[in-house]
Order: sequence, then C-alpha cells, then structure tokens
Amino acid sequence: MTTSSLHGENTIFHTNQANDPEKAVDQNEVSQPKSKFSKALRHAFNRALSASPVEIRGVLPVPLEERTSTQYSSYFSIWACMNINLLPITFGMLGPEYGLNLRDCALVILFFCLLTAALPAYLGTLGPKTGLRQMIQARYSFGRYPVSIPVALNLATLTGFCVITCVVGGQCLSAVAEGGLSEAVGIVIIGILALFISFCGYDTLHQYERFAWIPALVGFVIVVGCGGSRLKEQVPTEATTAGGVLSFGMIIASYMIPFATLASDFTTYLNPKFPSWRLFLYGYAGLVIPSVLLMTLGAAIGGAVSSTPEWEAGYESHAVGGVLGAMLIPAGGFGKFVLVVLSLTLLGNIAATMYSTTLNFQILIPQLVVVPRYVFSIVITAIVIPVSIKAATDFFISLENFIAVIAYWSAAMVAILTTEHVVFRRGRYDSYDHDAWNCAKRLPLGVAAIASGALSFALVIPCMSQTWYVGPIAMTTGDIGFEVAFVVTLLLYLPLRTLEKRYSGR
Repeated sequence: MTTSSLHGENTIFHTNQANDPEKAVDQNEVSQPKSKFSKALRHAFNRALSASPVEIRGVLPVPLEERTSTQYSSYFSIWACMNINLLPITFGMLGPEYGLNLRDCALVILFFCLLTAALPAYLGTLGPKTGLRQMIQARYSFGRYPVSIPVALNLATLTGFCVITCVVGGQCLSAVAEGGLSEAVGIVIIGILALFISFCGYDTLHQYERFAWIPALVGFVIVVGCGGSRLKEQVPTEATTAGGVLSFGMIIASYMIPFATLASDFTTYLNPKFPSWRLFLYGYAGLVIPSVLLMTLGAAIGGAVSSTPEWEAGYESHAVGGVLGAMLIPAGGFGKFVLVVLSLTLLGNIAATMYSTTLNFQILIPQLVVVPRYVFSIVITAIVIPVSIKAATDFFISLENFIAVIAYWSAAMVAILTTEHVVFRRGRYDSYDHDAWNCAKRLPLGVAAIASGALSFALVIPCMSQTWYVGPIAMTTGDIGFEVAFVVTLLLYLPLRTLEKRYSGR
C-alpha cells in the first residue's frame, strides 16, 4: 500500500470545490495559522505525520488508483484477531443464565453465528468496490444529515464494546496481581495500549491483527489444558424452553450484527479486482470459526463455575478474569503470564473498534470531517476509560443492559443498507458516486430509511424480552426482536424508498 493512499494528499477532492462547497473537504484544512512560526510548526508537524505510519485520510473516499493492497487475507485476520480473545468467552458465559445446558448453548451459538455472521462478511465486500467507509456508504441510503442518527447509535454501540473489552482486560490484569493491581489501573493500561494502535490507523492496525491472534490461540489452548477437566462438571439445568433459546440467540446476534456497521472500514484499500465471493468467505471464516469455538468454551465455563469452588471464588472477585486465573492455577507462575497474554489479546478487538469509532466521529456531524481522524482516538480513549471503571463495579449487569438493544437497531440498519444495494442499486458499485459523498443535494433525502427503521420498532418492542421489559409477544415466543427488526424494516423500506426516489429523483 502506498504512503499516499494512507495519508491523503492536500489535493484530494479539490476539483469542483468552487462549484459545490458542500462536496469537497480536505482534512488538512483545519484553521490555517496566521503567524509564520505557527505555520512553520504546523508544516513540520504535517511532515512528521506524513513520514510516520499514522493514517490521515479519515473518511474521505479512497480513489480507485489507491485501492492497491493485495493482502486479501487481512480480511480474515482482522476478524479472527477481533474474535480470538476473551470477549466471545464473556458473551458465551451468559448462556447458562437462560436455563440452557451446554449442548443447547453450543447449538444456539453455532446456528446464530452462522446466520448473523453473513451480514458483516457481506457488507465488508463493498469496501474495495466502492472505496467508501461503512457509515459513509450509509449516506447513500440515509442522506448527508439524517445519517447522523444511526451514526450516533453506532458510536454508542462501539463505545459500549470498548468499555466491555477494557473491563475484561482490567479484570484479568487485576486477577494476575491477586488484587495488588486494581481493576481501574488495569483498565487504564488496556485503554492506553489500544490508543497507540488506533491512533496510527489502517496499516498499523492490519499489521498488528495479522499476527496478534497467534499468541491468543496458544493461550486458550493452555487454559483448556489446565482447567478442561473441570468443564464436564456442569450445573444441572431445567428443560430447555423456546424462550431461552431465542433470548440467548439475541445475545449472539448482539455480538455479531454490530460488526456489520464497521466491516467496510477494514477493506477500503483492497484491490477491487479480487472476487467478492472469496473475500466474503475470508470474512465469514474469520467471524464464525473463532466466535463459535470461544463462545462455546465460555458457555462451558459459565455452566461449571458454580460447581467448582475455586472458579466461583475467582468469579466473585474478578469475574471473567478471576475464573480464567483460577483455571490456570495448576500452571503456577506461568499461568499468570498466560493470563497477562490473554488480557493483551483484547487489544486486537478494542483497537479495531476504536479505529472505526474515530471514523464515525467524523461522520456524526459533517463539519467534523476537518478534524484529523487520529484526534478522535484520544477523545474516545478519554471517554472509554472512566466509563469502564464505573461499569466494572457490576460488570455482568452492565453487560446485559448494554446488549439489550444493540441487536435491534443494528439489524434494522443492515436491512436498509443491503436492500439499498441489492434492490435499488441493483448491485452496481459504480452507483456510489464519489463526488456526491458529502453533498446533501445529490444524496437521498433519507426519509425512507429513517421512517422504515423507526416504524419497525412498533412491532419490535412487543417482541423484546429484557430484564427491565418483556413485551406481550415475547412472553410467548421469547426475544425475537432482532429478527423482526430486520424483516419489518426491509418490507417497509421497499415501498418507502420507491416513493422517495419517485418524488426526489435520488
């Protein structure tokens, strides 16, 4: 990949700027300094950034001539690294809480992962073909200004995942020190380390993710080797219910579907000549294989915690980190080293999530595009660390409250994006006009997208089953909110978008 493709020259999108000031934005054009000294200082700073691995481009569309990377397997490795860590184990541990035994947990995990992973894997294939980041693609359905609504929801979702990841990492580091290091300090360490990777951007992120999953995989093999004999001591459960199956399925969907809102962020520099079906398989494998295996391991751990006193004590003191620390006790001091490695494996997930978060900040308010992407790495870190420290006080309650709604809105969002591309753009990648990406007059009005997503919740809400609310339909069926959100939004978007195009011509 060329340096220019990552740094974005000052001339990008200057053409026709005088004719349409909405259209072109150069991210280096942030308030020009007036004094000679400040100009020289700014020039030196920009030269230093250009010589560094820091990505400056941000959300600006990537021209065809700069989509030259042939590291197609990076689409597998980035998903693999984002999933070969403690986060899927954490989600899997929620399975027994729905009254499911290990076999049923494993089947639910397998089915819902196979189903929902197709959404992010598919949307990621649009990145090389369009050169557009994921939420910039959303402008071609929602319009320039209305897209701020799903972007705000996405920012909340991504920030929530960063918080969960920081908390789990902090718990692991605290468990290693046996309380000598507070969870708050562990959270700060994880957050700062992730900041360095997300600050640099696309190239550094992909290089890190290409190899970081290897020590993570070795670490999990050691964990299973040390504590695997206790996994068969599962706590007996009552008969499985349909409600329990569907509610746990919602948990899996809440983990997997939000990846679709950032999928293309990781593929915009890839050469578009690579077959989309092969790229899809890379992404699908990177999402499904590690998620299924580690969520199932998490379900096994969650079902055995109560029957193993050492694990239960670790869970009470440091939640996920404490349980893994207890599993590694037979390895002695080496086990503590492995737990440190496992805590650092979370960097692959949180750094990639932070990277996409920085891009979403630039899209939230169109004028923020002039603020360099890397600045928002600092902003999101400053937000995540204190929120994580607060959330750590009652982690699993915070986790369940967070995942309660993210599957619903993200399913509606994905339904709109896929319907727009497949039905209204007929799968034509050239219909995403780069000159229109930042021009409200050339983008859709967004009325159809907002209306279809909002109206779908009239049926989604009765289908929700949460600790704080159970809808009348969900009382019988269990939680089917994300399925309903996807289907109803799709059915509403078809006629509403047709009317919008007929009325506005765009």
